[in-house]
Amino acid sequence: MVATRMRGYPLPHRLCYTGRVLRHAELQSGRSREIFQAGVELIGLDSPEADAEMVAMAVEVMEGLGLGDFKVDMGQVDFFRAIMAASGLTAPLKGLLREAIGKKDASAVRDILEEAPTADAVKEAIALLPRLFGGREMLAQAERLAVDDRARRALDNISQALDILDIYGVSDYLTIDLGEIRGLDYHTGITFEGFVGGVGHPVCGGGRYDGLTAKYGFPAPATGFAFDTLALLSALERRPDVEASTTRDFLLFNLRDDRREVLEIAQCLRRRGFSAARDIICRDFPQSLAYAKRMNILRMMVIGGDYCADDEVYVVRVADRKGITIKKADLFREDFSLQLA
Repeated sequence: MVATRMRGYPLPHRLCYTGRVLRHAELQSGRSREIFQAGVELIGLDSPEADAEMVAMAVEVMEGLGLGDFKVDMGQVDFFRAIMAASGLTAPLKGLLREAIGKKDASAVRDILEEAPTADAVKEAIALLPRLFGGREMLAQAERLAVDDRARRALDNISQALDILDIYGVSDYLTIDLGEIRGLDYHTGITFEGFVGGVGHPVCGGGRYDGLTAKYGFPAPATGFAFDTLALLSALERRPDVEASTTRDFLLFNLRDDRREVLEIAQCLRRRGFSAARDIICRDFPQSLAYAKRMNILRMMVIGGDYCADDEVYVVRVADRKGITIKKADLFREDFSLQLA
């Protein structure tokens, strides 16, 4: 759809969907071939901030549903690819290692590597992949195992995303697993899965997939994720009082060098029941306003620049370009929605 009907629309695209999906599943894998899922895709942005937006959104969904006992497990498949590319091993050996690492079978990995014709430093890095999971401190250990610049860039990528997720205030829900190679033939960077206590499989999963739209004649970076709706319902069986919230749309236009404030404002708006997206692509004011109009976003909120004082934001109604200034402190007030009537 993005490569055809939406080809003439400005990037990025923020899309959502819900429906029945059929997928390939190995025989006797215990996984259903038919699932009901609800997902989002962010197409046209190649940045750690876009990846962090997806992870933060998944966390905020589970928070909003009252699922306190959950974790989001993040990986970076290009770190694995870099190490395997540096090994110089044959394709059959790489396949055996991939299977063993995917199963977290450290002893099988060591057995395969015992006679493998590759450098000791590479062997050490491969052998430790099944155990490279935990908190952010684990990245320091991974840095020592980085065999080349490609591996270091992968670690820098996930580190930048984690910095942004700190701003979102969701880091307590995150774990890191650099031995997670799910979707290796599809994903190209950061991946993640959400797990809820008492549910035996992920309730959501996603990540970066920069190579997909090019196969349809429209190269564009992309990231996204989807929730398994039935898995969510299973997790919510003891919470029948959950209701859907109503939302309104904002495009956040940040003119400051620091993005901390704009991300905090986005989080505040979402908690108030609004939808909010930051215009990460570098554009000027008229271009961002044109993008908001084209994408049917109701209002654009400007942070910084000459449009308002330091303690204010400037809110423009996209339909008629009428704007008002609002004190930043008022964004956190209970009656904030009344000010926009």
